[in-house]
Amino acid sequence: MNILEKTRETALSVVPVMAIVTALGLAVVPRGAGGPFWLGRFLAGGLLLVVGLSVFLLGVDLGIQPMGERCGAALTKRRSLALLLGAAFAIGLIVTAAEPDIQVFGDQVRGVFAAVDKTALTLSIAGGVALFLTLGLLRIVLRLPVKGVLLLSYLGLGALAFAARREFVGIAFDAGGATTGPMTVPFLMALGLGVSAVRSDDKGSFGLTGIASVGPVMAVLLYALTIHAGGGSAAAAETAAAEGSAGFFAPLATAFPHALHESFVSILPLFGLFLLFQALLLRMTARQFTRMTIGFVYALVGLTVFLAGVNGGFMQAGRILGEVLGAKAHASGGAWTALLVGTGLAFGAIIVCAEPAVWVLSEQVEQVSGGAIRRRALLVFLSVGTALAIALAVLRAVAGFPLGWALAPGYLLALALMAFSPPVFTGIAFDSGGVASGPLTSTFVLSFTLGAASGGAGGSDSFGVIALVAMMPLIAIQLMGILYARKKRKALA
Repeated sequence: MNILEKTRETALSVVPVMAIVTALGLAVVPRGAGGPFWLGRFLAGGLLLVVGLSVFLLGVDLGIQPMGERCGAALTKRRSLALLLGAAFAIGLIVTAAEPDIQVFGDQVRGVFAAVDKTALTLSIAGGVALFLTLGLLRIVLRLPVKGVLLLSYLGLGALAFAARREFVGIAFDAGGATTGPMTVPFLMALGLGVSAVRSDDKGSFGLTGIASVGPVMAVLLYALTIHAGGGSAAAAETAAAEGSAGFFAPLATAFPHALHESFVSILPLFGLFLLFQALLLRMTARQFTRMTIGFVYALVGLTVFLAGVNGGFMQAGRILGEVLGAKAHASGGAWTALLVGTGLAFGAIIVCAEPAVWVLSEQVEQVSGGAIRRRALLVFLSVGTALAIALAVLRAVAGFPLGWALAPGYLLALALMAFSPPVFTGIAFDSGGVASGPLTSTFVLSFTLGAASGGAGGSDSFGVIALVAMMPLIAIQLMGILYARKKRKALA
């Protein structure tokens, strides 16, 4: 797919979100709220988002995905299980610690719990991903059933969550979604595909991201036992005031250096691994090496522009819109609550299609399945699941009911569907749960939900939106698999 085609498809995903926010901003946000320029910055951020996402995806195609596949295949061909698992642990630790979503997520958690150490939280999350990534690759090598490994992993996670501190359950499950961002997912999926290809089982790689997502949730739940939960600070309010009083270009200009720094931190460790593997294992031709290097440059530029658009305009708009609709819903209920939930439903249906990792997953699924599983159908089921998740999250922001009331039955249903869904769809479903909760969910949607909760539940209870977004695709995609299997049986009858 060329850059023009990528730009067209990303624009079709992002423009509807911009249209909804613009319409609601003009209709319900009081004049002067959030400063005079917030809506214009949001539209400028949307333009940057489309351009950045398109360039980033081109970089993934040229550099990151081929590198992951070649590294996975090269490590497997060495026939050293210790080398494969040791390299996988190191890769998981490095790539996750550098993930931009984790940096954003750590700052948001610090805003609620001042006792949380961001570095310790990041290392805990990275260690959890590394450990379960290693487990996931071991499953592929040993040809263990994906359903069995997922079932045991999530049963253990459920037992730990039941015994954990209630105020950190939402944060922990959010961490599982935040880890699977635009850098981690493409590389991990390609790594798993490379390992499974050598094992002559291309579809065996599905489920790797889902297994890896369990690790950070467990790690955060364990980390929470070591700290004393303190209150947040006024940093968020000070930031909001600064944004409101700044000129039109100031937040966007400020966002670019920060986005460039995050992009360098994300991509340089991965590029360093690329150079190391090239020297020790890959030994590609000069043309192949140059092509992949150009891909990394595209990914760096695209991710920088994407993050600048998200942080320079989208986050502020999400918070302002959430605060206004949430305040009206808390005060009046009725129609305003319906509008708030309906807005969350619309955001969920659209925004998942603008997540970078969703594009990578859907293209890989269609490619590996030989076109049997259509990308468009996968996106439809993901959109429905994400829409229901965000609608439920904003309803919870108003009503303030415990997160466990939604997570417990949801995960039990997802585990029960494993008995009826084909294994490949179960693997895709648990992968989808991670990829659906990318940078837009971690920034715009989370800001929207936190804003909506500010007049009611607030605090730590407002976390959990990423957890819900990560849960719903587990149900939706497995239902898709059940329908797919039924249709296939009828065709053969």
